[in-house]
Amino acid sequence: MTAATGRPVRVLIAEDQSAVRAGLALILRSAPDIDVAGEAADGEEAVRLARELRPDLVLMDIQMPKLDGVSATRAIVDEQLADVLVLTTFDLDEYVFGALRAGAAGFLLKDSEAAALLDAVRTVAAGEGMIAPAVTRRLIAEFANPRTARRPAGPSAPDPAVLDTLTRREREVLGCLGRGLSNADIAEHLAMAEATVKTHVSRLLGKLELRSRVQAAVLAQELGVGDGREG
Repeated sequence: MTAATGRPVRVLIAEDQSAVRAGLALILRSAPDIDVAGEAADGEEAVRLARELRPDLVLMDIQMPKLDGVSATRAIVDEQLADVLVLTTFDLDEYVFGALRAGAAGFLLKDSEAAALLDAVRTVAAGEGMIAPAVTRRLIAEFANPRTARRPAGPSAPDPAVLDTLTRREREVLGCLGRGLSNADIAEHLAMAEATVKTHVSRLLGKLELRSRVQAAVLAQELGVGDGREG
């Protein structure tokens, strides 16, 4: 159930392979706290159904016909239609980095076990973008590494001055995001209520003009927030 409403998490599945899509739907429908709101066979249909159905979360395959998953993710995030959980084979290619820049809330390996899929959906629906630590931390490390990262045109590293708008507490929370910690972990580490952590995360994302916790984690690692390298 979603924490805010107490109702099941409504998921839109966007996957072009019918057999895979059916398998994902079967897994999701096995959980009483998750509803399959709809199914899309291509990116264009995913965006259209997201507008029509307003799901809590879109489970998005990256490589799809008509409109790829990166472009579909960007459209859904830009219109604030839903959070997006990206399904990937994790080749660390431009698709994955593109999805990160587009504002994907999390990444999940396509061959993940059913329990991992259900946990990922619940985690993202609860506002916890940092899922599947082994996947997300590797992604963050690769994206933050100037030798391997594929970046859009522009400066090779962010300006540390972007942090000037943050309070001391917000910097501490940002540092925790960079380490891949969940809201509960951050609350314990910084001795504050989990609801307060969520407020700090929301505020720092707004101040830094970031779309997701994953982007915040990348920024934290790039600038060395929380590891003694910043400033």
